[in-house]
Amino acid sequence: MKVELNPNHHHQDQGTETEMCRTIEVVAGGVVLSPAKQIAGADDCAEDLFIPPLNFSMVDNGIFRSGFPESANFSFLQTLGLRSIICLCPEPYPEANVEFLKSNGIKLFQFGIEGYKEPFVNIPEDIIREALKVVLDVRNHPVLIHCKRGKHRTGCLVGCLRKLQRWCLTSVFDEYQRFAAAKARVADQRFMEMFDVSSLKHLPMPFSCSKRWSMNLVLGVTQNLRVDLIPS
Repeated sequence: MKVELNPNHHHQDQGTETEMCRTIEVVAGGVVLSPAKQIAGADDCAEDLFIPPLNFSMVDNGIFRSGFPESANFSFLQTLGLRSIICLCPEPYPEANVEFLKSNGIKLFQFGIEGYKEPFVNIPEDIIREALKVVLDVRNHPVLIHCKRGKHRTGCLVGCLRKLQRWCLTSVFDEYQRFAAAKARVADQRFMEMFDVSSLKHLPMPFSCSKRWSMNLVLGVTQNLRVDLIPS
């Protein structure tokens, strides 16, 4: 199932988005803006503190991943200048989240994948393929990919994206395990290994695939935006 929410609000220009990315630092406890604002006083610091969603991280230029955003995360998400969100959960999107999308001009793509547990994991390849088409379309960037906790369904989608970026399986699995940790599933890794990307290779790849960039992502550090995983 795919659901699209098309708001009528206009989006911020790219220049504004770039400026925001250069002035925030993501840490486990939230986001602190520029150092100059830290010395303005405790009250100002409290106002500048934002909370990223569970397991938030940058995937590539204009692509982010996380667990399900809550209302406490909305202020942080506004700093990303999102154009779209890909939700991999089948449940109806919460009303508070829908209102947030409408008020910020964000389009919702919902691909319902049930959150099974092993040994009953069933990942629909056709849905992953359709979701990848949305991720690859630069018109949807910046985009946030999320499921419930940002581990399994999100991990599989990102893993298949990595195969398109020509990552070796060792690196694909390493990134998946960084987020899934003790809950890593053999079935998920088998799915990523067997996923055929040949039918998607004709689509443009509007983001970095360089070896150096990929290594930075694996380390969780991307230029001025430092990302630390929030433990689940």
